[in-house]
Amino acid sequence: MLTDLQIAIFGGDARQLEVIRKLTEQGANLVLVGFDQLDHGFTGASKMDMGEVDFAKLDFIVLPVNGTGPNGEIDTIFSNKSIVITSSHLKQTPEHCHVYSGITNKYLNGIIAESGRGHTQLFERDDVAIYNSIPTVEGTLMMVIQNTDTTIHKSNTVVLGFGRVGMSVARAFAALGARVKVGARKPEHLARISEMGFIPFYLDDLKKEVIDTDVCINTIPFQIVTSDIISKMPTHTLIIDLASKPGGTDFKYAEKRGIKALLAPGLPGIVAPKTAGQILGNVLSQLIKEEMVNRKGKP
Repeated sequence: MLTDLQIAIFGGDARQLEVIRKLTEQGANLVLVGFDQLDHGFTGASKMDMGEVDFAKLDFIVLPVNGTGPNGEIDTIFSNKSIVITSSHLKQTPEHCHVYSGITNKYLNGIIAESGRGHTQLFERDDVAIYNSIPTVEGTLMMVIQNTDTTIHKSNTVVLGFGRVGMSVARAFAALGARVKVGARKPEHLARISEMGFIPFYLDDLKKEVIDTDVCINTIPFQIVTSDIISKMPTHTLIIDLASKPGGTDFKYAEKRGIKALLAPGLPGIVAPKTAGQILGNVLSQLIKEEMVNRKGKP
């Protein structure tokens, strides 16, 4: 149980509702910032504006999945008010205060370092990433079906990257009868790709591997689907980019060439926010419990 712990939750999307529900069920006292338009009430949770938060009492801070914007701004679908978190806010918290977010950026890393507080990126954890790959795959399938006029069955599908999401995407498309090629750099990944029945190739050979592609799905968070690559694709190719913003695709060149390219980060929060929120809530609850055990064990 998380009885009497003081936890602030800042903004976010529908996934945060499941996080709030889980933490309140565990007995935590929650401060909700950026939820003034939320009609739902939660026992043990209080809505506040940023200026009303007593940071000196907070044991934990939960930021949205995307952390912050480049200047500390916090996205929320439950408020029109501007919310910005700074290092001065974090410095007001007790030294033991720990911050959680899905991912991070230069700004967030900077204020965490300046304040000296602990920080956990949930999406760096294998369990969260693997669980989240399930709604990501479902959302990817939905987008491909909606944006093509042929079946996935017998399509030539290229998956870039063989991490936790890439592996799940490749498996799902192959199960539907697609001819799946997977690009990777590590020899061990190429061996596993072959062992799982997909067609492996080195990413250095991407230019020649896309000449007959119907669907290209990128999971690599740096620009890899460049203009040179796109120029070799058939004009009917659909590109789905699952990497974090700004993605790994030259979207302007794709548009210029008449190839549909869609940036689709955060699919779990779009296609299955309840499930994605439950994943985050369960993991957060366990991590907070482990943190409290560790604190008690320290002299």
